[in-house]
Amino acid sequence: MTLNYIWIGFVLIAFVVALCKLLFLGDTEVFTQVVLSTFDSAKLGFEISIGLTGLLSLWLGLMKIGEKAGLVQRFARLVYPVFGKLFPELPKDHPATGSIFMNFSANLLGLDNAATPIGLRAMQELQALNPKKDTASNSMIMFLCINASGLTIVPITIMMYRAQFHAANPSDVFLPILLTTFLSTLVAILSVCIMQKINLLQRALLFFFGGMLLFIGGLMTLFHLMPQEQISLYSTLFANVLLFTIICGFIFSGLRKKLNVYDTFIEGAKEGFRTAVKIIPYLVAIFVAIGVFRASGAMVFLIDGVRAGVSAAGWDASFVEALPTILMKPLSGSSSRGMMLDAMRTYGADSFVGRLSCVVQGSVDTVFYIVAVYFGSVSIKNTRYMIPCALLADLAGAVAAVVMTYLFFSHSV
Repeated sequence: MTLNYIWIGFVLIAFVVALCKLLFLGDTEVFTQVVLSTFDSAKLGFEISIGLTGLLSLWLGLMKIGEKAGLVQRFARLVYPVFGKLFPELPKDHPATGSIFMNFSANLLGLDNAATPIGLRAMQELQALNPKKDTASNSMIMFLCINASGLTIVPITIMMYRAQFHAANPSDVFLPILLTTFLSTLVAILSVCIMQKINLLQRALLFFFGGMLLFIGGLMTLFHLMPQEQISLYSTLFANVLLFTIICGFIFSGLRKKLNVYDTFIEGAKEGFRTAVKIIPYLVAIFVAIGVFRASGAMVFLIDGVRAGVSAAGWDASFVEALPTILMKPLSGSSSRGMMLDAMRTYGADSFVGRLSCVVQGSVDTVFYIVAVYFGSVSIKNTRYMIPCALLADLAGAVAAVVMTYLFFSHSV
């Protein structure tokens, strides 16, 4: 029901704001812009779904090979000591555990094109275990909240964008993004564990979080010692080598099991095509609501209100110019990316606003896009407490992004 009220709220707020602009400001174009945005947003939702079709067919085809070859089950056994605590409903060696692990791994490396199809496969496997087919299970909520927290270690695309805008050091946002995304992911896990009454003091979880801290510390040290101009190059190279190694590994595992690899791939690819078609209505619905909210001017009023409040309190309002990216990130990845690029173009890639926009873009994820795509793929209507927990993680990430940017780049202009 949460998504129902949010969707209605976006549309009604847009109508009220547009009506006020017409009656009190004499803006006779506002309703035209709102209506045009519904057409553009519906088209965008369809185009994104079609764009996902090829990726879904590719990765679900590979996942089918891995599943029949037993590779996904081996991943499941590998991570079960930790995942069994965070996902207590999952049976041991269930393929969903392996799919979740692979999705998280792809996200950590910034491989969005691989992460989404694998994640949708995980949702289908979780749905098979779900006793209430229209209601999100506990495992689904934990999985999607961690996804929505912006789980990333190597923000390859952010560094590439910064290089395109001639940043003096495109990788200087790496450490702030790493710290911010770790905090937002931790908040996501903690909030869901509290809701699901999962004991966080279990030995496996304590070792896991301790290991993550050590890993992040080691990665920070490595990047500190590495020449700055090589960080983006080596990160991209490592991610792409790993990605193609995974593809070849799936095919090789199929050969070892003496599968008809091609036919198995086609079987999975057909599932990918059906999934892409299934999520079209959900994407169209959420993009239309977001589109009218922006076109009505509601977003501008919100940002202006925050700016006035911050200034009245006597606080530094430098971060306010990055609010478009911060506020759009939970709603639309493409829109927030556009806001980030606009911030770098307007203020400079090495400005405080430009860097803050990059840290936010690389640290948190698009909650409502994830809800529409992942829940839509398995026809979940009741999302329970997933959206509040995910938005809490995004809020933590946004606040941390502002704090980290002040700590690292307060001298930027």
